[in-house]
Amino acid sequence: MNIILFDSWCRTHLLPLSYTRPTADMRVGILTIREKWEHYLSQVTSSLTASYLQEKFPLQTSADNLLISGALLPNGQLLHAIQQLEVGQALYDENNLLAFRTDNVADLRNFFDSYLQNPTASLPLQQVLFSGHYDMVVRPYHIFLYNEQEIERDFALLTAGRDSQPISDTNTVIGDSSRIFIEEGAVVECSTLNTKEGCIYIGRDAEVMEGCRLRGPVALCEHAVTKMDAKIYGATTLGPYCKMGGELANVVIFGFSNKAHDGFIGNAVIGEWCNLGADTNCSNLKNNYSNVRLWNYATKRMEDTGLQFCGLIMGDYSKCGINSMFNTGTTVGVCCGLFDTGFHPKFVPSFSFGKPGNTYEIYQLDKAFQTAEIVMARRHKKFDTLEQNILKKVYELTSRNEQ
Repeated sequence: MNIILFDSWCRTHLLPLSYTRPTADMRVGILTIREKWEHYLSQVTSSLTASYLQEKFPLQTSADNLLISGALLPNGQLLHAIQQLEVGQALYDENNLLAFRTDNVADLRNFFDSYLQNPTASLPLQQVLFSGHYDMVVRPYHIFLYNEQEIERDFALLTAGRDSQPISDTNTVIGDSSRIFIEEGAVVECSTLNTKEGCIYIGRDAEVMEGCRLRGPVALCEHAVTKMDAKIYGATTLGPYCKMGGELANVVIFGFSNKAHDGFIGNAVIGEWCNLGADTNCSNLKNNYSNVRLWNYATKRMEDTGLQFCGLIMGDYSKCGINSMFNTGTTVGVCCGLFDTGFHPKFVPSFSFGKPGNTYEIYQLDKAFQTAEIVMARRHKKFDTLEQNILKKVYELTSRNEQ
């Protein structure tokens, strides 16, 4: 049985994070959603996503295909229900299509395009009702909201039956040391590790420099680095090859992004290939303690999140200079270049270049590409035509829909 993770109706609500990846490739906890499903199913998956992303994330089909919403976070009850589906059946709750199994591959693209237009339309399949509990990432802030439970679930999944590398006696451990797992090649010295409120996972070849204070649940993925004297509160995830300093609280960083110096970021989601300059700060609580409103790309207006704490959402390839400031509930699109002091507006469209108080210039593609090529080369990655074509499409969508 071939497994396909399809972008659900919430894809537009998850912009700008979903501009550059399928929903399943968003990181929640230690793993991406795709990695979770592949661990549980012991099988490689592919994606059914927007046409311009399909070249980088190719669709694989067979005579028997099980399609699962890429926004779903797996749990045992949901996994069991999905695995019981027969060809010609679809799993629903009262409102959402969760999964379906089909041998009709010719209509998958038509299904996807029409489903995004009308997600409540019924498929010509036998409906199976799912009445159990599940969690689904349908807004960017759900990523940091679900991060605590997902770090704990992923920790159990990744460490079962395995032994951690020894914890250096230069560290101070507060709480249960068995709740700390250090992968091979990781370095943790002269730091405080507190597991009283959650586990701590240190990925392969990651480094916790001297003087850091980690209060779980916290996850560092492979090659991630916390700089000296960093203060990391849970539930926080640093994706692969991230470098982080200063103070973070309930932050998810997808990967390859830096905030190497002092400054506070809280209740935030940062994409890949971002850089936050020294003393970048983001408010995560309003002065009057009221609910935070956040830009919604689908409705093109500010939306009440129902949250008292919500900071920064930043799309891939965006950068900000030293002393940058972001207000509570700020959304920054893909490939922005922001600088100078003062608060940036609460919605910064993709490919914006400039400083607060002025009309942003359009960050031209050739200049954006030059920067991306240099940044990726520093991590021994190539800014190839697949990445270029995706950003060209985002640039086109931005000029049409965001500016």
